[in-house]
Amino acid sequence: QVQLVESGGGLVQAGGSLSLSCAASVSIISINAISWYRQAPGTRRDLVATITRGGSTNYADSVKGRFTISRDNAKNTVYLQMNSLKPEDTALYYCNAHIISSTFRSSDAWGQGTLVTVSS
Repeated sequence: QVQLVESGGGLVQAGGSLSLSCAASVSIISINAISWYRQAPGTRRDLVATITRGGSTNYADSVKGRFTISRDNAKNTVYLQMNSLKPEDTALYYCNAHIISSTFRSSDAWGQGTLVTVSS
């Protein structure tokens, strides 16, 4: 079972930056895709950004041009660099690992979340 630990959340003023980290308990090369999701109070959990094993990335429209997802295979860590933060970026940010086994069974692992608060 993959374990994920997020870190890097905190309080920042609008226009500021934060960098989130997601450390995996296994080699991230073995994970098909790692994503960041976020969930604000009273809302659903939404996809923010994804990076695949091959390095392809995808972003929600609301964060394009401001957020960057990247990976360090040697450290088994995925990062989310968040710039030009807005109050509407305030949420609990979760790391997700999507795994497809050799028998084509898919599974998902989640971290515990890290809170990002952007003040206006």
